[in-house]
Amino acid sequence: MEKEKLDENYMKIALELALGGKGFVNPNPQVGAVIVKDGKVIGKGYHKFFGGPHAEVYALREAGNDAKNADIYVTLEPCSHYGKTPPCAEAIVKAGIKRAVIGSVDPNPIVSGRGVKILKDNGIEVITGVMEKEALKVNEIFMNYIKSKTPFVILKSAVTMDGKIATISGQSKWITGEKSRLRVHEIRNRVMAIMVGVGTVILDDPLLTTRLEEKCKSPTAVIVDSKLRVPLKSKIFETSNKRKIIIACTENFDRDKAEKLKAMGVSIIICPEDKNKRVDLKYLTNKLGEDGIDSILIEGGSELNFSALKSGIVNKVIYFVAPKIFGGKTAKTSVEGDGIEDIKDEIKLKDIHSESIGEDIMIQAYVVNSED
Repeated sequence: MEKEKLDENYMKIALELALGGKGFVNPNPQVGAVIVKDGKVIGKGYHKFFGGPHAEVYALREAGNDAKNADIYVTLEPCSHYGKTPPCAEAIVKAGIKRAVIGSVDPNPIVSGRGVKILKDNGIEVITGVMEKEALKVNEIFMNYIKSKTPFVILKSAVTMDGKIATISGQSKWITGEKSRLRVHEIRNRVMAIMVGVGTVILDDPLLTTRLEEKCKSPTAVIVDSKLRVPLKSKIFETSNKRKIIIACTENFDRDKAEKLKAMGVSIIICPEDKNKRVDLKYLTNKLGEDGIDSILIEGGSELNFSALKSGIVNKVIYFVAPKIFGGKTAKTSVEGDGIEDIKDEIKLKDIHSESIGEDIMIQAYVVNSED
């Protein structure tokens, strides 16, 4: 088999390994590493949790002394700096690796290329850009955050084929099937925060937790609530001992209620108003990014969805479409708000991908911004 094809095959293994850290390494990247010698895999590893050993370390440990003169496949450029762990580039050199195949270079302009330089300066053959597109996609959250310091925002909605999120009487459970709902929990497990509007909390009283059979974590809950209308007995507050809960409001809020919420362990972020006198979502997401949150899943109602899209904070849209039709002029759709008046102001999407999830279809697309 030609060398380029072999490199891709081993990089695929590394990419699969990288996914093992999904949801546990944020705001670090997901990284996988494979060590190969004489056509055999002798070491594998992935970054398992934030602050823990990097993928290369696990792979080198497994390979042991056999790593000398072997090839290493890494989905992301090995780090070159001392952080919570020593530089992986130096560990690769010390192990005697002769060839390094890298999926994508580090997007951080401060350190980009330094790991590659260390390897090359020590006589290691370096190949970059192998399955780069796939490697970048695995770390789309990290890539966005390291460059912009703002969260990667995913807007998710479950709709019928005619675009409804509820019947005319307001019933919405369950539009999609069990497999789709499981996938939503997998997405929740991947992000650092989940955002909803206060209307969703009042109407549905959700927990907004992650429920999977395997080990998982529930993301920080962010409630957009301009005037602190959220009921104090909402179920979501029962989870405040397990994860952080944030309420974003404007200056027009109930001070007494705010003190009660703080006593329950809830954090309050006071935001400026947008033109509709609601929470400025751009300000809010920037603030969350400053606080170390690298990703947000919006599971809000139709008003929050439109505001998020209109404000330009959304990077990715995920729709679960069920083979059902509700109809009804007054039945809610997934995006309402003020709407778009002129077609030239439409919110455009690109890179559309769809897949079957049970009886449903999951459609993913990326929002086209002014820089695209």
